[in-house]
Amino acid sequence: MITETEVKRILVQNLKFDVKKIKKLDKFVKNLLIYNKKRNLIAKSTEKQVWDRHILDSAQLIRFIDTNYCTGIADLGSGAGFPGIILALYYQNYNFHVKLYEKSPIKSAFLSNITKLLKLKCKIICSDVNLTKIESNHIVCRAFKKLPHILNISRENCVKKHKIIVMKGKNAQEEINNTSQMRNFKYRLENSITDNDSKIIILNAEQKL
Repeated sequence: MITETEVKRILVQNLKFDVKKIKKLDKFVKNLLIYNKKRNLIAKSTEKQVWDRHILDSAQLIRFIDTNYCTGIADLGSGAGFPGIILALYYQNYNFHVKLYEKSPIKSAFLSNITKLLKLKCKIICSDVNLTKIESNHIVCRAFKKLPHILNISRENCVKKHKIIVMKGKNAQEEINNTSQMRNFKYRLENSITDNDSKIIILNAEQKL
């Protein structure tokens, strides 16, 4: 387990978080853990690992956001705000939107409260993403659906050409192989910086999925 201090060092040195952003992350984590005592936003077993298991794991996606091309980020199944809140916090001064899609009223209420507390410019959509049009051109997913389902949402619900960034565990390649039997698509696979077994699947934004 990486310590909180080490995670913050990585955030500052490698991912260019400044002091203000780190302070907002501190406030986010404090409120998340308080809220989690009443509502199950994250697994209780991961509370002590929140900085590496959730914060750093989400923040690493910054490496794959093309700020010159990005007009908006959509986090599908945002849950407790991973990775959407972390990305909204990091890109708070950029001229593109961050939208968090979460159908659970309880989790959506937390997201709404925490975005107001942190003064983040992001929109919470409390609805089934399968029934919603998505206008963002960067789609991020963490602990969401299987890859075929994500590609169906991409094809049926996304209005613009877009990049898809999907966080997966040790079975990422197997999931890709099973999906490619049903549909042809180009992708690249990146290693996670928080777990040697985990992968990040990135699909070409320019192709029609």
